[in-house]
Amino acid sequence: MNYWLVKSEPYVFSYDQLVADGRSIWEGVRNYQARNNLRAMKEGDLVLFYHSNEGLEVVGIAQVITEFYPDPTAEKGDWSVVDLAPYRKLARAVPLKDIKATPELQNIGLVRNPRLSVMPLEAGEFQKILEMGETEI
Repeated sequence: MNYWLVKSEPYVFSYDQLVADGRSIWEGVRNYQARNNLRAMKEGDLVLFYHSNEGLEVVGIAQVITEFYPDPTAEKGDWSVVDLAPYRKLARAVPLKDIKATPELQNIGLVRNPRLSVMPLEAGEFQKILEMGETEI
């Protein structure tokens, strides 16, 4: 199993909306590195859901339920999407300031490359954020 983090502005699409919808296409990614990360996702992988711009915190866990396929919103270019479903809301949201202050998390994309919207995590990094969020899977 692989671990990931995706970012979404909560006023555009929040974790609560994912829960309400039951599943969602993760579309609109227009960065090649993020696209390649989507293409590396496998069914069953777990994904931390981060609220960007507003909130600035990891709030939940999603699961990849459909591996990559062409982005139906792309008018041109070679873009991809995956389908995500809610897995579990974190018992306590994990703020970006806490992530930045945690030595074990200094190499994650959220700290090193904050503009990237889809990024891989090591198993230990994923587990550390769950621990900080007082959540078990």
